[in-house]
Amino acid sequence: MTHTEQVIERAMAAVAAARRQRERDQERRRQTFGRIPVGLPLPTLRRGVQLSLELDTRPQGSGPI
Repeated sequence: MTHTEQVIERAMAAVAAARRQRERDQERRRQTFGRIPVGLPLPTLRRGVQLSLELDTRPQGSGPI
């Protein structure tokens, strides 16, 4: 076997090993994340919501800082 053939063989073996590792990782992720329940998506708002940012006032009943 020539040096070129050995290099090609080692490269193909490395590619096959990487593919096996990737497939094992994908299966592990599928099993792990397949158990996580996913709820319904949040509804989209038709109009934007403006939030009040009253930074100078404290809420009622709050004591001194």
